[in-house]
Amino acid sequence: MAIQIYNTLTRKKETFTPLEPGHVKLYVCGITSYDYCHIGHARSALVFDMIVSYFRYRQYKVTYIRNFTDIDDKIINRAAEQDTTPEKLANRFIDEFYVDMDKLGIARPTLEPKATENIEEMIQFISELIDKGMAYQSGNDVYYSVDSFADYGKLSGRNLEDMQAGARISVNEQKTNPMDFVLWKGSKPGEPQWDSPWGPGRPGWHIECSAMSKKFLGETFDIHGGGQDLIFPHHENELAQSEGANERPFVNTWIHHGFVTIKDEKMSKSLGNFLTIRDITANYHPEELRFFVFSTQYRNPLDFSENAMQDAISGLTRLYEAVAAIEQLEDGSPDLDSMITEKEKVKLANIEERFVKAMDNDFNTAQAQGVLFDTIKVLNKVRRNLPANPASGDITLLKTAVAKLKQLAGIMGLLREDADSFLTRKKAEMLAGLDIDEYTINRMIEERYAARAAKDWAKSDEIRDTLLQNNIELKDSAEGTTWTVKRLTQ
Repeated sequence: MAIQIYNTLTRKKETFTPLEPGHVKLYVCGITSYDYCHIGHARSALVFDMIVSYFRYRQYKVTYIRNFTDIDDKIINRAAEQDTTPEKLANRFIDEFYVDMDKLGIARPTLEPKATENIEEMIQFISELIDKGMAYQSGNDVYYSVDSFADYGKLSGRNLEDMQAGARISVNEQKTNPMDFVLWKGSKPGEPQWDSPWGPGRPGWHIECSAMSKKFLGETFDIHGGGQDLIFPHHENELAQSEGANERPFVNTWIHHGFVTIKDEKMSKSLGNFLTIRDITANYHPEELRFFVFSTQYRNPLDFSENAMQDAISGLTRLYEAVAAIEQLEDGSPDLDSMITEKEKVKLANIEERFVKAMDNDFNTAQAQGVLFDTIKVLNKVRRNLPANPASGDITLLKTAVAKLKQLAGIMGLLREDADSFLTRKKAEMLAGLDIDEYTINRMIEERYAARAAKDWAKSDEIRDTLLQNNIELKDSAEGTTWTVKRLTQ
């Protein structure tokens, strides 16, 4: 089977074939380090962490580059507000970024270059564009001429003439075309600056990634990624610069993940719905956030809500409960016949094949999660039907399936903890502050089972209502009854 990836450039799914057999070269645009990271940053980091994990699972070598923009107008302005230097501010929030990434369990990329560490490469890149007639100096600034690149707009699907019609030139800019973009900014008093052939200044945002990706991955590489908000103008401008300077394709496959919304509204500080990673991890386990993020295919919008997170909590807990139940089984007797049907054996044997099929379909983690849940349905059914003294071969089969389940879930960063420890801690957290304990809940669920078996529906409803009054919600399924704590904010 081959991995199929939706390519933003061609607007279709394509079979992925790396330039160098067995080696994936990937570049992802990182943060501008001037503030704490929000849930949108979390989605980006998690998506590409998953993609890299899956490539490595499929036995590819991966060279993963993710940059830091550590010089920018936002950084300069925020540093002035906080009476510090742009360098100190940028480095502070890079450190904070790592705190968040480590909390989420995100592996470090191969390299994480900073813009300020690669100024010479950017100056050389700009000089090449000027020599080719694709860039020009205006005062102490240098601009890229979009008219010099015939394919400008091909990544975003925009028409240059339409964009020019609505564009405006700021009073402090001297451009040939309103769509031309800055490659080098002449420095203002008090700003950080570097020497250049065009006077002291600093690089524009777009030139950073073109120069650094070329330095670390070459003139053409396999995958460039980021959020959909980067398609235009950032990635469009990168493509124009790089293909203009290098005269060859820049990137073979462009991957862009969807936006994160809060209750169907775009996340915004002005709307008061801006959530940092720390806001989320203060209230939710990192794997719960991962489960939520991967419950939606990466290209689709992701709407954050309390109900969505409750679904994630329930789903992750169900996975851990199934794993714990199998891992706690004692060894059976070697001389007994198997009680697992051939159909069930086939389903358990096909876990990996079905998971890979889902992930090969443009990293469809939503489908892959479906495979995990189909698997635990079989595991739970087989476990419930085991006799008091089961065959050792059956126990081995179940535990082998659980080991594979954990390996596959681990690609999404799920089921990485000891199942029993996770569940014990989770239940203690859920019940903290309530006037009911786990023993009482389980006893009442057993009483409800008995009432339902006796078709005493009134008694069954009474037990459910009593638990609900104690903020315990029951959920019935073919696998049995599970419970969760109802959030008071719902």
